[in-house]
Amino acid sequence: MEYHNPVLLKEAVDGLHVKDDGIYVDVTFGGGGHSREILARLGERGRLIAFDQDEDAAGNAIDDERFLLIGENFRFIKRFLKFNGIVKVDGILGDFGVSSHQFDIPERGFSTRFDAELDMRMSQQNPVSAFEVVNNYEEAALRNVLSVYGELRNAGAIAKTIVQQRAEAPIKTTEGLKQALKKFLPQHKEHKILAQIYQAIRIEVNQEVQVLKEFLMQTAEILNTGGRLSLISYHSLEDRLVKRFIRSGKFEGEPEKDFYGNINVPFKKVGGLIMPSAEEIKVNNRARSAKLRIAEKL
Repeated sequence: MEYHNPVLLKEAVDGLHVKDDGIYVDVTFGGGGHSREILARLGERGRLIAFDQDEDAAGNAIDDERFLLIGENFRFIKRFLKFNGIVKVDGILGDFGVSSHQFDIPERGFSTRFDAELDMRMSQQNPVSAFEVVNNYEEAALRNVLSVYGELRNAGAIAKTIVQQRAEAPIKTTEGLKQALKKFLPQHKEHKILAQIYQAIRIEVNQEVQVLKEFLMQTAEILNTGGRLSLISYHSLEDRLVKRFIRSGKFEGEPEKDFYGNINVPFKKVGGLIMPSAEEIKVNNRARSAKLRIAEKL
């Protein structure tokens, strides 16, 4: 079984505009597909630093003196680059979301296809699992998670039902959650609604929105002038944050202006939104919702 089939491989690495002697960062190493493509384009003096908090990814580490894999969350990118003597880099690639490997290992609890314990942690060091969210969050907090991260219109009713069901007995497994919410899962929409519920819980467990924001806010300081961001998102929440940040350097409100009223932004977008071809989606169905945005540091 392939660990992870990299999405928009050529397009994402093309977006970095790789220089022979440049320093690049792949913040979502996974199976190493994007990293291997970057290394193939680097010269002998180039360097690639990769991040992945999932312990399983360490088994894919690349035997190359130009390569370093850091087993940490990319929200700490600046800290760990500095720890390894790197202050500035020439490009950063991020392929956000869940890897094929994480979806395909039943016991990780990411997939609606398998019955498993409620987990969904991208790092096993994370003290908060899906079990904690489902069984211990207050109803209002649960409703907020389902509404904001799952974009579910009936988030309140779903949250109320979860609270009622867990009062009788803890909801321990993915199948248990599915059974508890059966009345919200009409057969023709079951997979779609379950996917939204899983997405919401997973984002909360892994603090994905907060992590992305923290990461993006560090990129302007880390990148050299002319350095590139190449970022792949899979759901509207992520893509909206990436789009707004590239446009204004912020997540809300208007871009900052200097004393003379000139807009002061750290990046300019490169090209337009890039999405997978029909051919790529046919080969790798998980690419269907991918959106690639590229930006250059001013």
